[in-house]
Amino acid sequence: MAAENRHMAFICSKGNLDMAYPALIMGWAALGNGVDVTIFFTFWGLDIINKKYMGKLKLPPVGIAGMRTGMMGFPVDFGIPQIVGVLPGMTEVATAIMRKKIAELDVPPVPEFIEMLMDAGAKLYACKMTVDMMGLSQEDFPEGVEIVTAGDFIDLTDGAQIIFI
Repeated sequence: MAAENRHMAFICSKGNLDMAYPALIMGWAALGNGVDVTIFFTFWGLDIINKKYMGKLKLPPVGIAGMRTGMMGFPVDFGIPQIVGVLPGMTEVATAIMRKKIAELDVPPVPEFIEMLMDAGAKLYACKMTVDMMGLSQEDFPEGVEIVTAGDFIDLTDGAQIIFI
């Protein structure tokens, strides 16, 4: 009798650029290690797989401590005090810096990363309640993304290591 493969499940509930990559990167690493991967997108996390938004995710600087302390590779002199982060255009500045850093590392943009994950065997699910609440449909998501209830997701990930992002 063959041993059952490990299974990791990620729950993505936020749709900002900086919240998309942790699950995508860890999911890709898990697939590379032979681990089964499931990603469940709920609430604003649906933006990560919504064809209209997935290539346009932003990085709002308000509330990100690393933007003002030099963490995440941002230079210390980039320091954006929280109050400055609310000024018009600061989200675009922060997003441009993050996209540049991502590209410098040869990390694919979100839409390409999603496609790579599905091609490699990751299962991607959209939360039915959130899809209904936001007036979305199957056509809003890339081919291969399934819409399931939270209960279905729980059943699909029985015994999986769950990571909430």
